[in-house]
Amino acid sequence: MNDRELLELAAKAYGPEVEWDGDGWVITSKFRGHLTNYEAWNPLADDGDALRLAAKLEMNVGNGIRRSIEAWTVSEDDGGVYRGVEPKGDDVCAATRRAIVRAAAAVQQAKEAA
Repeated sequence: MNDRELLELAAKAYGPEVEWDGDGWVITSKFRGHLTNYEAWNPLADDGDALRLAAKLEMNVGNGIRRSIEAWTVSEDDGGVYRGVEPKGDDVCAATRRAIVRAAAAVQQAKEAA
């Protein structure tokens, strides 16, 4: 799965406040139905976006076996456990962000398959 596909699934898992604007994903804020703010959203590149995604989906994130990072969550919909695993490599922060996005994508894939 490429980065765009991962981000699309993660955005759907995050919720309706993340939208595609033609150039990239943006997170929007609305007040009484009117757009009040939007900013770029890319949890593969931004630590804050990844942390908010992990928090919203109630993920656990930690060190896995064999120098990997694991992110996992239990779905409220079906009780399934969904994981994202990424080798640490040279950039542990990038690996953590990618593991979070992979877990979010797995959650959304399960929702769409149901």
